[in-house]
Amino acid sequence: MVRAIFLFIKIGLIVAAALYLAKYPGRISLDWQGWHVDISASLFALGMLIFVILAILFARFSSGILGAPGRFMENRRIARRERGYKTLTQGLVAVAAGDPQEARRLARKADSLLHDPPLTRLLTAQAAQLEGDSKAATKYFEEMLEDQDMAFLGTRGLLMQAISDGNTAKARELAEKAFNLRPSTGWAARHLLDLQRESGDLDAALKTVETAIRYKALPDGEGKRTKAKLLIAKAQELRAAGDFEQALKLSNQANKLVDDLPEGVTLSARLLALRGKDSKAARLLEDAWSKNPDPSISRAYRDIAPEGASPLEQVKRFEHLLSLNPNHKEGHIALAEAALKAGLWGEARNHLDIVAKQNKVPEPRVCRLMAELEESEHGDLEKARYWLAIATGEEAVAAE
Repeated sequence: MVRAIFLFIKIGLIVAAALYLAKYPGRISLDWQGWHVDISASLFALGMLIFVILAILFARFSSGILGAPGRFMENRRIARRERGYKTLTQGLVAVAAGDPQEARRLARKADSLLHDPPLTRLLTAQAAQLEGDSKAATKYFEEMLEDQDMAFLGTRGLLMQAISDGNTAKARELAEKAFNLRPSTGWAARHLLDLQRESGDLDAALKTVETAIRYKALPDGEGKRTKAKLLIAKAQELRAAGDFEQALKLSNQANKLVDDLPEGVTLSARLLALRGKDSKAARLLEDAWSKNPDPSISRAYRDIAPEGASPLEQVKRFEHLLSLNPNHKEGHIALAEAALKAGLWGEARNHLDIVAKQNKVPEPRVCRLMAELEESEHGDLEKARYWLAIATGEEAVAAE
C-alpha cells in the first residue's frame, strides 16, 4: 500500500513537470571547448531524466555484480546454520528416544555445521549419559560452565550426574549453585529443598523456600504448604530438644499458613497441653476436626484428656467430637475405640457397623477393632482370627 502511494506521487511529479515545461517553453544554449549545443528546455529535461535513470540502473547492476560473492557466502552460511539447527533438533530427538549412537553422530555433525561448542556440548553430554559414560558426560558439562549462557544447563547436568551417582554432598552443592543462578526455577528449588531436608538442615531449607516463594519458583499454594511442613518439622525438632515455647510458636505459624495439616494442629495442641492449657488445646483440635477429620487428631484428642479421665468420660468426649462432623467415618472409628476401652460392646459394634456399611471393603484397622470386639465381648477367638486374617489381607484364609 505504501509503495503504491509513493509510485503515484512520483508519477504526479513527472506529470506536473511535463505540464510546466509545456506551459513555459524555452531553449538552452551551451558553448564548451568549441562545442555549441542549442536544444529546447523540454528535450534537455528528458535527456537529464534518461541520464539519471541509466545512472541508477548502472549503479544497481554494479552493486549486484560486486556484491554477488558476499550474498552467496551469506546465503551459504544461513543454509549451513539451518542445517545445523535441524541436525541439533534431530540429535535431541535421538536422546529422547534413547538412541545414544545416533545422538553422538548428530552431535558431531551439528558441531561441524554450527561451530558453537557450548550448544552442541549439551547434546554430546546427554548422549554420553545415555551410553553410561558418566566421565565423558561430566567433562562436557564442566566445559559448559565456562560459557555464561550455558552455565545453568551445565550445572543442571552435573547435578543429575551427582544424584545418579548417589553423591548427595556434591548434589547439594550443585543444587545450591543452580538455585543461585536462577532462583525462579522450580526444579532447582525442589531439588535443593529435598537435599536439605534429607541432610536434616531445616534452617537452610526454610531460607530456600522463602527465597523460592519470593521469586515465584513455586506456586503460591505449594510454597506455603512446603514452608508449613518445614516449620512443623523444625518445631518437632525443638520440642525434642525441650524448647516448647519456640516449638509452639513455629507450629502456630505453620497452622496460619496452611490450616489443613493435621500434624501442625496436633503438635500445637500437644504443646498447649504440656503448658496446662487443656481447654485451648481441645478447642483447637475440635475446630480442625470439624473441617478435616483425621486419625492423628483423634489420637491427640484422646491423649490431651484431663488427667484422671475415666474410659466413660472419654466416650462422652468422643461423642462430642463425633457431633462436630457426624457423617464422617473417622468419628465413628474414634468413638468405637473409646467404647471398646470402656467395655460398651453394643455402642462399639454399632459404630463399627456404620463404618462397614460406608465401605465395601473394610479397612485393616476396622477389622482389627472388630477382632478385639469379638474377643472381648464373646471370647470368640475364631471370629477374632477371621477379622485379623482380613486385616492382614489373607482373605482366602478367612474364607476357609
